[in-house]
Amino acid sequence: MESKPVIESTSGVEAKGLRNRYIGTVSTEDIGKRITVCGWVSRIREHGEHLVFVDVRDYTGLIQVVGHSSVDLRSEYVVQVTGTVSARPQGTENLALTTGQVELTDTEINVLSVAEPPPFSLQDRSEVDEATRLKFRYLDLRREKMQQNLRVRAKINAAIRASMDRQGFTEVETPLLWTPTPEGAREFVVPSRLHPGSTYVLPQSPQIAKQLLMVAGFDRYYQIARCLRDEDLRADRQFEFTQLDLEASFITQRDIMGFITDAVIAASEAAGMAIDSSIGEITWKDSMDRYGVDKPDMRFGNELIDVTHVFAGTSVRALSAPCLKALVAPNSALLTRSRLDALVERAKGLGAKGLLWLRVVAGADGLQLDSPVSKFLTREEAKGLISATLASEGDIVLIVGDIWDKACQILGQLRLDLGRSQADPSEFKYVWVVDFPLFEGVDEDGKLISAHHPFTMPNEDDFFKLESDPLSVRSQSYDLVLNGWELGSGSIRVHRGDIQSRIFSLLGISEEEANSRFGFLLEAFTYGAPPHGGFAFGIDRLTALLVGEDNIREVIAFPKTQSGSDLMTGAPKSIERRVWDLLGLAVKPGKKDLS
Repeated sequence: MESKPVIESTSGVEAKGLRNRYIGTVSTEDIGKRITVCGWVSRIREHGEHLVFVDVRDYTGLIQVVGHSSVDLRSEYVVQVTGTVSARPQGTENLALTTGQVELTDTEINVLSVAEPPPFSLQDRSEVDEATRLKFRYLDLRREKMQQNLRVRAKINAAIRASMDRQGFTEVETPLLWTPTPEGAREFVVPSRLHPGSTYVLPQSPQIAKQLLMVAGFDRYYQIARCLRDEDLRADRQFEFTQLDLEASFITQRDIMGFITDAVIAASEAAGMAIDSSIGEITWKDSMDRYGVDKPDMRFGNELIDVTHVFAGTSVRALSAPCLKALVAPNSALLTRSRLDALVERAKGLGAKGLLWLRVVAGADGLQLDSPVSKFLTREEAKGLISATLASEGDIVLIVGDIWDKACQILGQLRLDLGRSQADPSEFKYVWVVDFPLFEGVDEDGKLISAHHPFTMPNEDDFFKLESDPLSVRSQSYDLVLNGWELGSGSIRVHRGDIQSRIFSLLGISEEEANSRFGFLLEAFTYGAPPHGGFAFGIDRLTALLVGEDNIREVIAFPKTQSGSDLMTGAPKSIERRVWDLLGLAVKPGKKDLS
């Protein structure tokens, strides 16, 4: 494995037991010393009849060992090597290694464990099918990149804990066996042996438990919490995930955002990233209007532009929509006619009635538009579009017409499709998104739907609109976004009974239903609940972004596949009939769903 060591240093960590040095700490300063290291055989190169060069690695690095060919060694054997640190002969140094100027000579090699030939190369430069990697995950984790990912994750966790401790938070562990909660996602159910017919659930989050801790007077709580949701898996979602979860009393939204900013900056620095400590902020309305999403990727521009006013009196039917959003496409020279046709189909697949494209070209009277619809536009409309979008010669303007939110969402996705490839992967742009709607819409029964959860406090300036215009009410909620990924969200909670009753009523939740679903929390609030709020962000997602991975499976030691299977252990598996009998349950046979 000829590459730099996994970690920069093990200073302060003493090697004990079967070794007295970590490989990555050996340098030219040790020439002449006799040391003992332990690790795995990475590569073997025979040199003549009696000499063999063996690359031995541990998690700190790799060193060349000069041994005798009489020792029976193979790849991935576990060995203990005692030898003298010597300078490599001139011209044979390997400057890609921190140990590349030295080698171990006059060696005694003791085989501690033999190994079968691995089913794939453990060199990071080799391509391996992911299913094979997950089946032999314990071997995959030996690879330098995976070692690096998980060790960076450990540093991130340590930095987060240090940040929380520094800010006066108390770490409290909440239960994994919990009561069903109203958070929306499907829960993993755990049957009770002692209470046949009853179940626990595994927590989707510690949301209610941490609010109870505020009632209990803990003031500032945090936890690096394990959460579980029985949802379909994808690149940024697993059944099990880990989040920083916090709650604090007698604070404002700004305070919570400050606590989290400190934690994510500390985590970023622990991963070796230099991040601006002043994280920007944008309202949900502005984010949708300018970027078409509520989790904007701020690494590139190309904002959406409202051009509805340009075509206020148009005779072109496709431009007579309630809202017209335009986007000046980057790298327009690459947008051939076939690529533009593909974009039109992409827009239709996203729900658009169509996508208009107009190329800006030079004409006798200045800039003009070249498009299948340009002949239907008036001169004023063409000039107005060029002026509103600030388009230049060669640019292509894309237009989607629909109701405001739909036009924004469709063109926002096209913005990402076209622009994300231009984003600098080494750049990290955090942004706070604030002032989300309290309600996200109305269900088929005419009931309002909470955008977050029913305990989110409305913006105090919008209280008067709760009954008269509820869909315009803003909430005291906030999301943290990094490079277009939502890291987490939080809110100031409702702690007053009168406000909670109004929100329950708007959601169509009766007093009886509220007591059935949230009774223990509502009862706790009657004993003096302080104003409080909190936040949670995904450590899996944050780590993946900071180490340059697109999939959170690359920063989780033992993840599930997209079908929810564990290829290494074979889980999920059936269990014996006697176990079901002990739980008082019968299993109904059915088709296995691996979708």
